[in-house]
Amino acid sequence: MRESVAYDIIMEEGAIAHAHKLILRMGSTQFGAPSPEQEAQLRAIENLPRLDRLSSLRLQKAKSCEALLRGRCAVPSMKKILLSILLVVSCGSASAAEFVQPDAKALPDLFVWTDTCNVWVLRDGEAALLVNLGDGSVLEHLAKIGVKRVEWVLFTDHHREQCQGAPKLVRSEGGTKVAAPEIEKAFFETPTQFRKMNVSLRDAYAIHGTSYLRPPILPIPLDRTFAIDETFVWHGRKIACLDTRGTSPGGMTYRLQENGHAIAFSGDVMLDGAKMHTWFDTEWDYGFAAGIRALRKSVARLSDSAPAWLLPSHGSAMPNPAAQLRDYQAKLQRFEALYVRGYRVEDPSAFHDTLSKPTIVPDVAQVSPHLFKFKRKKFWPNFGLILADSGRAMVVDCGLLDIKFLDESLEGMRKHYGLKAIDAVVISHMHGDHFLEASHLREKWGTKIWALDRMVEKMEHPERFDYAAPIQAYGKKAADGTPIRGVRVDRGFKSGETFDWEGHKFTIDWMPGQTEFALCIHGQIDGRKVAFTGDNIFGDPEDPRQTGHEAVVAHNSAIFEEGYIYGAEYLKKLKPDLLMGGHSFVMDRPTEFIERYRKWSYEMRDSLRTLSSENDYRYWFDPFWVRAEPYRSAVKVRETIELKIEVRNFQTHGQTHRIEIHTPPGLIAEPRFLEGQLAAEARAKFTVRLTATPGSKPGVQLVAFDISRDGKRKGQLFDAIIEIVP
Repeated sequence: MRESVAYDIIMEEGAIAHAHKLILRMGSTQFGAPSPEQEAQLRAIENLPRLDRLSSLRLQKAKSCEALLRGRCAVPSMKKILLSILLVVSCGSASAAEFVQPDAKALPDLFVWTDTCNVWVLRDGEAALLVNLGDGSVLEHLAKIGVKRVEWVLFTDHHREQCQGAPKLVRSEGGTKVAAPEIEKAFFETPTQFRKMNVSLRDAYAIHGTSYLRPPILPIPLDRTFAIDETFVWHGRKIACLDTRGTSPGGMTYRLQENGHAIAFSGDVMLDGAKMHTWFDTEWDYGFAAGIRALRKSVARLSDSAPAWLLPSHGSAMPNPAAQLRDYQAKLQRFEALYVRGYRVEDPSAFHDTLSKPTIVPDVAQVSPHLFKFKRKKFWPNFGLILADSGRAMVVDCGLLDIKFLDESLEGMRKHYGLKAIDAVVISHMHGDHFLEASHLREKWGTKIWALDRMVEKMEHPERFDYAAPIQAYGKKAADGTPIRGVRVDRGFKSGETFDWEGHKFTIDWMPGQTEFALCIHGQIDGRKVAFTGDNIFGDPEDPRQTGHEAVVAHNSAIFEEGYIYGAEYLKKLKPDLLMGGHSFVMDRPTEFIERYRKWSYEMRDSLRTLSSENDYRYWFDPFWVRAEPYRSAVKVRETIELKIEVRNFQTHGQTHRIEIHTPPGLIAEPRFLEGQLAAEARAKFTVRLTATPGSKPGVQLVAFDISRDGKRKGQLFDAIIEIVP
């Protein structure tokens, strides 16, 4: 009797459609995508008991799609199958979604369906044009508004949460056609070319080796692409394709007149409340604000087009958005002014320092009797040297140096200053340009490589992470000609640990700023408290216009509370007499400079908050609050690997999550769902096993994480790279 009641409930909730969905998903995972004929054959089955029998196989016995459809396998109990279908119904957002009309009277043929994004439906009789697709669940419900066929789907940009349902479209002749911005054609059709196992500084659409694109995990062939300012006509409606890049490199707004009203399907250009959808989609470079400038110009163009309705990909529709657009432009302008690096990077004769003096060794400058650095115009290496009276030295950072030049300089130091040995090189942070030549010091001088403990894995195995500026991105080769993929660290210090060296006492502290994975080493040198701060603060302390901050890059793992704010408060408390920065900067008497830096860090954080569409800006800013470790993995066909999926809760109260692991055909995830709750401000790691079946396609593949947090669906925000090896 219980099963009979459950059966009725499932029927009421649309069990047939969900059973089709479940079987197609499981079958695609095991055998690859079904043929159009096989999919049509399945969808023609409307007998729920038979669908129960098909789905109940769990594909344990079936050997092919044909065998699955014939159902020639053993069948477990009905109860188990009903529970599995109920799970799909209860967990899917589509079951709770309904069509909404922004203005049913003035715009009777405009609807929105919301799952992983807003799917806008423009109806004309029994036909429809969709703007974005979300997870595709809208396709199962269009009959509710009298739509029998979808003729076009127009994508505003490539972001996965807007197109992840594309495999559900019927693309055969006479089926749905798909269009997107011309600039983003490759993002849709060849997405894996933007995910690299071996990254480079030259990679397109990347920030020093980490991509800021979020393409679909499977190619989406386009039937048409739109050039900027092109007009597309559908059922007599003229749709203008406006350039509104900024949240995506080729993002577009589709504007048209509908019943005398100018409506604009604007993607993620602006959300209600003059907010941004995410920060990390607009982070296009290393602190020079290209994405922000592009977005600001797009907002101006959109404002000039004077829409009566702004229809975004996320959040509420906006009637009469002119005031919000003006407010948004002002926010972006203020943000850009704070964001751009806080020193004169545009000037080739930019400030190095006024304290150091030339020495007899070419390009070597002396900061104080025992402290040296490199210095010449347009030369920005990472290298500082402390020389003890005994002739023994300790170096801080060693990168962006020609090996021959380095050897000649050190030979000059030996000849003229009595250099005898280099005991250690302390690396200030995880970026490869600060330890490119550290291994050379080890080979030639027997130098030990030291770092903060939390930096070690990022230096030794940078491919396991998706952070900017890993050492392999610089293309440096070792002495044997092999590419440098990582550098072994001899000693990892805990924050606050001290050591004595040649009569000096030094302390190594965690000092984040530009990145979470950074340190400060400080001690008394020549009667002054000297702090080596890496790339956290640069500039001329005497110039009151300079705030000293280096690039703001979320892809460095750089949340402000664990970055610039923490670093600024640390330096204020430390009260150094002299700052030795990365890239040859020396900053004397920096007290006021540090205060400007500290003030900026809070102003910048507040500006981020005003733009954030999240209650806690850190979810909006940080591209790593759900992440896979390792980020890059290789798996052989018929073998299994493990990933750790880390989930973070920034909030001061508990957080629930549900993460569905989406894989390409031939790659099976177990478990496919991660559900749980995190305590306040907690992190947790969950194990997922990935198996490459015999039918898996060799090469680089993407695995995406479809995330719901506290019951709100976010879609496939983040991913991992898997290389399938034959």
